Amino acid sequence: MADQTRGRMPTGINSLDPVLNGGVVPGSLILLLSDIGAGSAEFAYTSLITLTRMGKDAGAGRMIPEDIRYISITRTKEDVTQEINRSFKSDLTAGIADRVTFLDLSSGYFDRSVVPANWYDGEGGIVARMQRKKPEHDSILADLIGVLEEGKHESLIIIDSLTDIAGLHFSPDKWNSLVAFLRGLQRIAKTWNSTIYLHLTKGILDSSRELEICDCADAVVHFKWEEGSGQRRQRIMYFMKFRGVMPYLEERDLVKFAVRISASAGFDVENIRMVI
Repeated sequence: MADQTRGRMPTGINSLDPVLNGGVVPGSLILLLSDIGAGSAEFAYTSLITLTRMGKDAGAGRMIPEDIRYISITRTKEDVTQEINRSFKSDLTAGIADRVTFLDLSSGYFDRSVVPANWYDGEGGIVARMQRKKPEHDSILADLIGVLEEGKHESLIIIDSLTDIAGLHFSPDKWNSLVAFLRGLQRIAKTWNSTIYLHLTKGILDSSRELEICDCADAVVHFKWEEGSGQRRQRIMYFMKFRGVMPYLEERDLVKFAVRISASAGFDVENIRMVI
């Protein structure tokens, strides 16, 4: 057990990490595939909140990330941090804006769109857009690659979201570029020894493209709604794939989890369900 746990990066979900023998394998590209509102955002928020509070000596042989980076494609740092602060109690979120590196690519995203500059750059939007250095390329992926390469190794990286990026890559040529980027990201994550979470809303892409993206990832965690007793919907999380971890989970039938989200504890695995 100690050998399996050594070197794992905790997810920061305290009820889940023991099930995963301490956490995930560093260097994993993990797709958070979610029905709308089913819990993937809260999973990522709870992970970064908990990990920022862990000291380097709190890992018990596990790898605590050197840096936590939250990369947003269309949202501002203020928007993300306000959502985190409103979702969870202040004793959990205190100082989160200072302990996480937030990177906002929204200006580059909207500069390449028909959206008026004053919608995302305020009253001085047009002036700000003219003063900003013109991109040397016409790809949000190149912007993303640039900020990824500036990060530290052995980090936790959250990309919010692949849904935004995929919306710009519907044509065959651009889609091939996106898939090549994801396969390259899956490889370089191992060199960096960093864990990367990618958000993707389920149902936005057609099934074949969604499966192609799933194939690029080391792990696919699906967050979905299921009907529970008394016509009450229940959030469910299950692992569609998890390289290096799935055989262990299946041996113990630990694949499907009921989930609870609260302001005081964040994302929590409430109970484990066997898949029959």
